[in-house]
Amino acid sequence: MTPQAAASNGTDEGGESAEDRVRIFDTTLRDGEQAPGFSMDRRAKLCMAQALEALGVDILEAGFPQASPDDFAAVDDIARALRSTTVCALARCQSGDIDTAARALQHARRSRIHLFLSTSPLHREHKLGMSKNQVLETAIASIEHARKHCDDVEFSAEDALRTEPEFLADIFSAAIAAGASTLNAPDTVGYTTPAEMVELFAYLRSHVRDAHKAVFSAHCHDDLGMAVANSLAAVSAGARQVECTINGIGERAGNAALEEIVMALKVRAPHFGLHTRIDTRKLYPTSRLLTQVTGQALPRNKAVVGENAFAHESGIHQHGMLKHRGTYEIMRPQDVGIAETTLVLGKHSGRHALRQRLEALGHRFDDNAMDSLFKRFKILADRKREIRDEDLEALALGQDPDATGPWHLTQLNTSSHLGSSASATVKLSHEDGRQIGEAAIGDGPVDAVLRAIERATGTDMVLTRFQVRAMSEGGDAQGHAQLTARHAQRDWNGTSVSTDIIEATAHAALAIVNRIERQLSQDPPLAAYGQGVPLSERRAKGCAQQETSA
Repeated sequence: MTPQAAASNGTDEGGESAEDRVRIFDTTLRDGEQAPGFSMDRRAKLCMAQALEALGVDILEAGFPQASPDDFAAVDDIARALRSTTVCALARCQSGDIDTAARALQHARRSRIHLFLSTSPLHREHKLGMSKNQVLETAIASIEHARKHCDDVEFSAEDALRTEPEFLADIFSAAIAAGASTLNAPDTVGYTTPAEMVELFAYLRSHVRDAHKAVFSAHCHDDLGMAVANSLAAVSAGARQVECTINGIGERAGNAALEEIVMALKVRAPHFGLHTRIDTRKLYPTSRLLTQVTGQALPRNKAVVGENAFAHESGIHQHGMLKHRGTYEIMRPQDVGIAETTLVLGKHSGRHALRQRLEALGHRFDDNAMDSLFKRFKILADRKREIRDEDLEALALGQDPDATGPWHLTQLNTSSHLGSSASATVKLSHEDGRQIGEAAIGDGPVDAVLRAIERATGTDMVLTRFQVRAMSEGGDAQGHAQLTARHAQRDWNGTSVSTDIIEATAHAALAIVNRIERQLSQDPPLAAYGQGVPLSERRAKGCAQQETSA
């Protein structure tokens, strides 16, 4: 069944009611990639396309084939690779663009040509130099030409929200008659408001001839911060396709964020009565993949997928969360692919959150001891932006949270060669007077340094998280290294800052080793923190394992 026939029959191609499902049209690789700083090479685009298909997007706009040979090749690569998602190519209402788009899509299992043409008075006069009739005739001819290549044609009226509603209804009516099965009314410059969006889509659905034969679509930009709100307003007024991007990337202030629209429809399902085909558990991994391939980090407070989206520091909020998750969270972190909620300890945190975190770390205190500890915690929290597990353990054990050691790094050398392994040598000193040097080979300099530190200290660690970020701009910027390693069935964290990211990594790894040794040096050895094996035996076991593996 063609998309047109499906729409007119009240069902989509999967047999579902077309009125109950919102199609997700992802334009991360086209409109999103056009934003400065977000360019991707062909391999990155293909990787993202496959992730988006796994996420469950209905239509993926792979690029603008006429723009460049590389864009053509990227669309062709994606068209060959995807199995279930419709691959879409953008084209102006020009025969050359349309023919190029068709060639780029020729190997796609499911394809769509997306035509766009400006319709607003401002664009007609200053961009196109065309009258209403000329715009109308150009749209009709282009849609008919595209239909010769592809059954699925979408028509976008660029700057639709600043177009006369009567003319927009006329050109959409003509587009349906010419063979377009999706009609897109974009807020190209992010100008409109939700109330205006509802009014326009309600008008179009009642004034466009044969409106039931097409799917109405919204494409919103975030210039005034209302892209998601406007998209949801369009949906509430009958739009059944939204055009959006992962993390909301796109021209100027960006596009509507896919993850925000999808989770709004899911969380507020009783209100909207609609669903999508998105596997929401893959939203966070897909978001992180985009940050990796573009090198552009997300703001901590980004809705749904930001680092703070499921983190709480306020004592009032933490107390509520410990009583019932629903007090301050409207969705579960697991629903978007995040492992768990984080209660971040800082100067705003309260006694309940501190007690809960200490108990999770294996420390229990009576009320009197907790009173004393809480006072010391507040003093420390006023000096540090964020209290980490190592700080809490030092407080719990009566140690100075700012203490370092017993191990100190006195020498570090690394070398790496393109296409082969890297090597590292470290020299460490211990507070008991020992001086130990070790060398190791690894997959890269970071891996080699970690192996060398493990050998020198006799501490086995499995790295589970490694992140380095610049704290300023320029080639001499300081790098902030954050490591999480698994040891004795626990996760241990270490951080450090240096203009040399390898040195920062080494100090962060050594911070973990020092935490482990300080913890295991307490009397008695705490079985809760490992297998209950004394440190000396653990060292002997570690050395024996290294000799065996060597």
